[in-house]
Amino acid sequence: MLIPEVPSISDAQLSARLQARIDSKTKPLGALGKLEVLAHRIGCILGSEEPVLREPQMLVCAADHGLAANGVSAYPSDVTWQMVENFLAGGAAVSVLARQNGLALTVADCGVAREIPPREQAQGAPRLVSCRVAAGTQDASAGPAMSMAQCAQAVDNGRKIVQGMPGNALLLGEMGIGNTSVASLLLARLGGVPLADCTGAGTGLNAEGVARKRKVLEAALAANADAREPMQALAALGGFEVATLTGAVLQAAAERRVIVVDGFITTAAVLVASRLQPAVLERCVFAHRSGEPGHAHMLRLLNGEALLDMGLRLGEGSGAALAWPLLLSACAFLREMASFESAGVDGSHAA
Repeated sequence: MLIPEVPSISDAQLSARLQARIDSKTKPLGALGKLEVLAHRIGCILGSEEPVLREPQMLVCAADHGLAANGVSAYPSDVTWQMVENFLAGGAAVSVLARQNGLALTVADCGVAREIPPREQAQGAPRLVSCRVAAGTQDASAGPAMSMAQCAQAVDNGRKIVQGMPGNALLLGEMGIGNTSVASLLLARLGGVPLADCTGAGTGLNAEGVARKRKVLEAALAANADAREPMQALAALGGFEVATLTGAVLQAAAERRVIVVDGFITTAAVLVASRLQPAVLERCVFAHRSGEPGHAHMLRLLNGEALLDMGLRLGEGSGAALAWPLLLSACAFLREMASFESAGVDGSHAA
């Protein structure tokens, strides 16, 4: 497995020019608030004072988890393949939001327990990519979820998917019953956050269910106590969809795409990728703060500020799709809004 080099894109001169351009617009300084910060960030990622977001791609990676057999989710594993079919039929939340926002939707079967049959893609319909490593991972509470070879294969699969995509923006999504447990485990292991603070209700567990889930996750950390390095932790604790997303993030960052991160699970993939190549974070826009308690800890760990805080905990990429119009607005005002000079407006009191 080859981890692509992701160099820093820090450019003080470009940053200064972008800020001067933002400050010269016909408004008081800072009056567009976080939209100005977002415009500056996108300009820095794309290396342009007039950034244009082209052919945005939504990638939803799906897989099953051996850990789910321990009752860590309120839903059975069969829901994973059923929801993948729902994505492809256009009926899921992410399908609707992607369609509304002009996002090309790709669904990747990274290791769903029940293989998703191939099908012809109608124009504009979601695309199915089969990059199955196995029919779900092993039970991490009893030992490694994946072998190192399987993990490397999944990471490489993510890289290859992105290499074949057009555009300059990648939005991340996922599906996999039990994968909030994976995100909690990766946060605890790589972030040093106490497991009690990482573990939430996921798909809707009650208090008894959360307590049971926590015991299972404690067993998983103990069974994989030696898995400390990022790739080791990903293989031991992760899922095929998280590993595939990690590869997708690394490749998108190497290609200098804008990476729109959804919720808790996709942020876990970014956490792993950033431990391998720290400059990955320079390319990320965090769409929202999830209702999962661990997500707030993960965002703080990554110094990430979310655009939205709506109590979302669906996953799928739904939060990334909801935030997408904000990115378009940020670019539009940066490119098209008049300056004081071009509009003939007195800007002497702008501050």
